[in-house]
Parts: sequence; C-alpha cells; structure tokens
Amino acid sequence: MNVDELVRDSLRELAAEQPSAAPGFADRVLTARRRRRTRRLASVAAATAAVVAVAVAVPLLDSGRKDVRPAGVLDGDATVAHPDQSPPRELIAAGNVALAAYYTAQLQEQSEQRGAAIRTYWLLDPETGRYEKDTRWSYVAVAPGARTAAVLERGLLPAHRIGLLDLATGEVQRWIPVERGVGGLAFSRDGRRLVATTYEENPDLRVKFKTSSGGAQWMAGHLGRSSRSGFHILDVASGSGSWAAVPSGPDINDRQDFAFSGTGELVYSQVIGTKSGMQRFYDRTGREVAAPAEERYLRSDVGARLSPDGSLAALGLTREVDPGKSYSSIRDPRTGEEITKVRGAELLAWADERRLIAWERTTGLDEPYLPRLVLVTIGSDKVVPLSGAREQNRDLNRSEWEPVFARR
Repeated sequence: MNVDELVRDSLRELAAEQPSAAPGFADRVLTARRRRRTRRLASVAAATAAVVAVAVAVPLLDSGRKDVRPAGVLDGDATVAHPDQSPPRELIAAGNVALAAYYTAQLQEQSEQRGAAIRTYWLLDPETGRYEKDTRWSYVAVAPGARTAAVLERGLLPAHRIGLLDLATGEVQRWIPVERGVGGLAFSRDGRRLVATTYEENPDLRVKFKTSSGGAQWMAGHLGRSSRSGFHILDVASGSGSWAAVPSGPDINDRQDFAFSGTGELVYSQVIGTKSGMQRFYDRTGREVAAPAEERYLRSDVGARLSPDGSLAALGLTREVDPGKSYSSIRDPRTGEEITKVRGAELLAWADERRLIAWERTTGLDEPYLPRLVLVTIGSDKVVPLSGAREQNRDLNRSEWEPVFARR
C-alpha cells in the first residue's frame, strides 16, 4: 500500500467516526482546500506519522463546540467602524455580523429600447480586511463565515451554473450546474444549503417607455408580469437538490427572490399589495403554506427580521424626528405586540441580541435622504456611526451602494 492509499483509507475511517458537520461547513471546506494547496509532504515517513497523529488526536476534539477557523480580521466580535468612508474601503463589522460585500447597479443599454440593470460588486477579502472590486458577477450571496460566496456570472442571467467562490483567493472552487436558469441566491443560516430563484428571463431587464411629457424613462421590463418560475434547493457540499415550481402572479416584482425561513424548513418571498406582512411562505415542493408562528408578523422589506435567539422581531420605521432622528419598532414575534422602539430608519441586521445595524438619516426631513450605516442598541438612544453617508443619487439609472451582510 502506498502513502496516498494509506492516507485515504485512514481519513475514510476517521470520517466515519465523526459527528455531522457544524454550521458553516461549506465555508470551512473551501478554506481547508485553500490551505492544503500551500502544503507539501516532506517525506513518506512524515506523511505516515501525520496520519497516525491525526488518528490519535481527532477523537479528542468536539467539532460541534467551536467553529475553528484561521485567525484573521473576521475573528472576534469587536465593532470595526470607518465613518469617514462611503462607500467603505475597509472592513465594517459589529458583534456577529460583518459587511461582507456591497454593490451598485447601473443601467446598461442593450438596444434603443432594451437594457438591464447591471450590478458591480465589491467583496471583502477576509485576509486583508479590504473590499475589492470584482466585475465578474451578476449576483453574489455570501455564506456564514464570510469566506465563501455563491456567484452567478455577469451578463448571463438567468444563469445555468452557480459558482462557489473563495473570497480570499478570488477563485471559483467548484461550479454547481442547474437545469433551470437562476437569477438570485440565498444561503441557509447554517450555510449548508442554497435557495436559488429561477426565472425564465433576466429579472433585471429594463425597457424604455415614453412619458406623458414626451420624454423617455427606463422601467422594469415585464410590464407587471414577473418571469419567476420557482426555486432550486441545493446542498452546498454535494451540489444535489430539487426544483419546485411556483406560479407567477401580478403581486410580485420582476425580481422577487426567495430566501430561507429562520429554521430553513420553508422559503419565503416578498409580495406587494397585501396586508399579510408583505411575505408568502412555501414548502420545499412549492406549495404555499402558513407563515411560521415566529415569523407571522415580520415584514419582508425589513432585512433584520428575527434576533439571533428568535425572541425579538425587527419591524419598520415608526417615527422620524427632524433632523434625522429615526425610530423603528421592536416587537414580540409571536404576538406582534410592540415591546420597544430603537433608533434607526431601516433595520438591516442583528449584531447580537440587543444591537442592530441600521441605515440612519443624516439630513433633515426636508432634505435629500442621505443615510449612513450605524450601530444602535435597544434601550439606548446612542448611535455609533459605522460608515460615511451615501451621496445623493442624481442619476435615475444608477443606484448608490447597497450592503450585503453575513455572519462572521
């Protein structure tokens, strides 16, 4: 038996004895692959000794107790702010959450009457702590741990393969082919699964319309009929999964992506023109079901949703006080009853059980809306600036930077 065979057989035996993978499994697999590329076996004796040492040591570890990762800028839970930067150039983080990426969107004309909103992403390098521009992707979703991203290639929406991108090296480690074209992606909370929203046409299509004044304006291209067809649920490690059809209707926008519920058992998406919290839930077969008890009173247009322990729900803006002092509602997720208010105009992500990252207005109510990222705390009126204010957008065909958060 040669060394390669000895190593493979030993590792197979060890794998059979270990507990199931902990949260962030896919992220750590790709990180481990990156580290292995830099190592060489010094000799046959050293390789054999390493296998024996692993065989002795591994059973002593409790892999479910800690998420063991290489030391880096994402470790810990310290608040990292850059209130002088907009858009940010260096890491922004607080508690368990990091700004893992951000993007802008710009209309790109394809003909005299047709175009598309094209995104450009800046992705966090987890080793340098800086945001690096990457123009290869139409859509990016970042996995828990902020070291791996699922990506769709630019200019190919709906896409027929999903890349798993190593954010430190910038290399795609693996492609997952899909039978039906995909336009949006979202990870489950543990990072083991992806929900990939399928579309028959590009969900970011734009068409030029004439206005009543004789001018022209670019608008969503499907005239109130989304081309969304359903969703894939995919296992990240194996790439296997299933597709479910979901009928399209007039109460969804052109781009209306699915995301996982808190437990990951269901998926949901935003709907418009309803009084049911602007969200609709589906099981894995695409059958519409009732909202889970703890998510019944949530709103799909409020990014923070449930606190990490599920005891609090982030709801929408309740009050703005000139100049730019805003309050949003925190409620009991099962009853919908308001518990308190917290500073912030748009609640984006929970940093921990008591703190949230939010957009907060920096201008008066009679001035343009120029928000900055801030950290707010339940029970306190204190606001900690995390970024500089976004500039005023004077170009209707371009969007200012939008944050993408991930658990670190």
